[in-house]
Amino acid sequence: MPATIPAIVFIGGGPRTAGVLERIAANRPDVFAGPLQIHVVEPHIPGSGRIWRYDQDPGLLLNSMAADITMFTDQSVDCQGPAAPGPALAEWAAGVLDASIIDVPDFPQPLWDQLRSLTGTTFPTRQLQSQYLEWFFRRAARSLGRSVTVHRTTAVGITELKGGGHQVGLANGRTLHADIVVTALGHTDSLPDAVSAGFTDFAARHGGCHAAPSYTTDVDYSPIAPGQDVIVAGMGLAFVDLLVLLMEGRGGRFQETSDGGLRYLPSGREPVLWAGSRRGVPYHSKISAALRGQAPGPLRFFTAAAVDALLQQHGELDFHRHLWPLIAKEAGYYYYRELLTGSPERAAMGWDGFTSAYAGLDWYSPGRKDLVAAAVPDAGLHLDLERLDRPFDGRRFSDHAEVQDAVAGYIEQDLALRDSPDHPETLALFLALLHVYMEVGRVVPPERLNARSQQVIHGWWHGFFSFVDSGPPPHRLRQVLALHRAGLLQFLGPGLQVSADEATGLFVASSAQSGVTVTAKALIEARLPATSVARSLNPVLASLHGSGLGSEQQLLTSDGIHSTGKLLVSPQHQLVGAGGKPHTTLFGVGPGTSGWGAGAFARPNTNAAPFRENDALARTILRIARGVAAGDVSAPAAMTPEPAAAGQN
Repeated sequence: MPATIPAIVFIGGGPRTAGVLERIAANRPDVFAGPLQIHVVEPHIPGSGRIWRYDQDPGLLLNSMAADITMFTDQSVDCQGPAAPGPALAEWAAGVLDASIIDVPDFPQPLWDQLRSLTGTTFPTRQLQSQYLEWFFRRAARSLGRSVTVHRTTAVGITELKGGGHQVGLANGRTLHADIVVTALGHTDSLPDAVSAGFTDFAARHGGCHAAPSYTTDVDYSPIAPGQDVIVAGMGLAFVDLLVLLMEGRGGRFQETSDGGLRYLPSGREPVLWAGSRRGVPYHSKISAALRGQAPGPLRFFTAAAVDALLQQHGELDFHRHLWPLIAKEAGYYYYRELLTGSPERAAMGWDGFTSAYAGLDWYSPGRKDLVAAAVPDAGLHLDLERLDRPFDGRRFSDHAEVQDAVAGYIEQDLALRDSPDHPETLALFLALLHVYMEVGRVVPPERLNARSQQVIHGWWHGFFSFVDSGPPPHRLRQVLALHRAGLLQFLGPGLQVSADEATGLFVASSAQSGVTVTAKALIEARLPATSVARSLNPVLASLHGSGLGSEQQLLTSDGIHSTGKLLVSPQHQLVGAGGKPHTTLFGVGPGTSGWGAGAFARPNTNAAPFRENDALARTILRIARGVAAGDVSAPAAMTPEPAAAGQN
C-alpha cells in the first residue's frame, strides 16, 4: 500500500470498537473520504469479544430486555455525525426470522428456538447477544470496504517510533505500524490486591479453595465439592451468574408450583452458599411495569444550565455537596410525577400544585419533606434515597434466623414493587437515574471536580446507579428465594467481613450487625477484579505503564494521593503519558479508562453517552488520518510479514 494511506490499529475488537468503526464509516464523507488501512487485534471473535462471546454457559443472561439493546446511533444522539438507524436486538431477531436479515451464520437449534421466543421484554442469553454484536461488527467492517483486517491474536505491546507513529507487537510475532492506535480493551484482568493474594495463599497452604475477583464464567469452580459450604463475598451481578453456574449449571432445575411459586429441584451436586455484602442484599430487580402518567420530558433540575451556574459560583465542584442534591431532586421529580399523574388515587394533591411548589424547594429541605407528606399520605411510598442505598443501615439483628427473614423479605418486597404493574413509579425512578447517569459525563467537566468527587463518581455513584438500575431480571430474584428455601443459599447480612483463621485453616465470615459468624474451607469473591494499570495482566496495559506511554489516574485527596487504577485519558480520550502530556495519536476508551463512558451498547432513543463518544472519537481519528494522508504526519513504515496461518479471520 502507498505510504500515504493512514494506518489505524484498534487493540480489542469488542462492541466498543465495532461502534467506533460504524461511526468512522458514517463520518468519512464529511471528514476524510480517502483510503484507510484499519487493523483490529482481537483474540476472540470480533464484535462480541471476550465478555460477550458465544462460548459461555447458555444459562447466562443479559440484565437488559431485548427492546433496550441497540448498537445503532439513532436520531436521538446529539453528535456531529449523521444518524445511522438500525435494528435493536429484538428487531434484529425478527429480521433474522423473516429473512429480511440474511447475513448471519447457520445458528444451532437452541439459538433458533431463542429467536422464535424472543420478544421486546425478553432478557436474552449472552449467546444470542453475541450473534447480534458479531453481525453488527461485520456490517460496520463491510461499510468500510476492504479497509479492515482482523488479527485473531493478542497485542503484547506498543512502541513509539522515532520517525513518528507507533509499532504494535502481536503475540503471533507480527508487528503493525500505526499512525493512530485505539485501545478498547473492555474488562481486563489484574493481579489480585494484597487481601485477595493473601486469601489465595492461605487456601493453598490449608487445602482450601479461593476464587479471586474475576469474570465469573472464566473461573474454574470444579474444586468445589457437592454439599460443601462456600462463603460468597458480593451479591451483585457476578453473584447472580455464580448461582447459574453452581446450581442449574450442575444439573438442578427450577419448577413452577401450582400456587404460582417457584421450587428448586437439586441434582445433589450443588454446594451450600453463604452470601453477604456491604448492603447485604442483591441488586434491585429489573422493572416490568409500564408508565401510566405523564411521559417523562427532558431533565429539569440536573441540567447543563444548572451545572454551569454551580461552576460560576465555585472554583471546583463537590459531588455530594453540589451535584447530588440536583440529582436527588431530579429523581424525586420523575418519581412523584409518575405517582401523582399515573396513580392519582394514591395522592392527596394534584400534580400542578405539587410541581409548582416542588420546583422552589431543595431536596433536603424540611419544606420538600412536608410537601411530599401532604401530597402522598402513604409514607411507604415516599422516596428515601439513603434508605434505598443502605436498606439495613443502623439495624441490629438478633440472630441468624432474623437475618434470613429480613433479606428474604426485602427481596420479596422488591419483587412486589418492581415485578408488578402496580408500581410504575419505580420505572420512573429507573429512568431518572439512567438519564442523569448518561448526562453526568456530558455536562460536568471532570477537571472541575475536586479529587474526592472523582473517587465518588467512579465509586459510590457508579455503584449506587448499578444497584438500582443494573440489577438482574425479576425471575433471577425469584430463583434466589427458591434456592434459599431449598437450603442451598444462606444470607450473611450487611457489613460482611471476611478473614482467614490460621489456627483452623478456615475462612471466617461475619457481620457486626448480626453477630453471626460462619466458617468454610472455600471463599468466592463474586465481583470483577478492580481496575489496575499498574497490576494489569493485560500485556498492552503493562507495556503502556512500563514505557510511560500510559499512566494510571492519580488523585490528590485530603488523605494523600489515591490511584483509581484506571488508564488516564484526556477528555478527548487521548492517553496521557507518565509525564502528564496527552498523546495526539494514542487513544483509550472503555470501562478501564478514566473517561466517563457508560458501556458499549444502550437503550434506543436515549441520546446514549457511548454513541456520542464514539462519534466524537471517530471524527478525531478521521481528522488525524486526513493529516497523515496529506503528509502532515510521518508516513507509516512497512509491516513485518505475517507468519503463514497466523491471525486468520
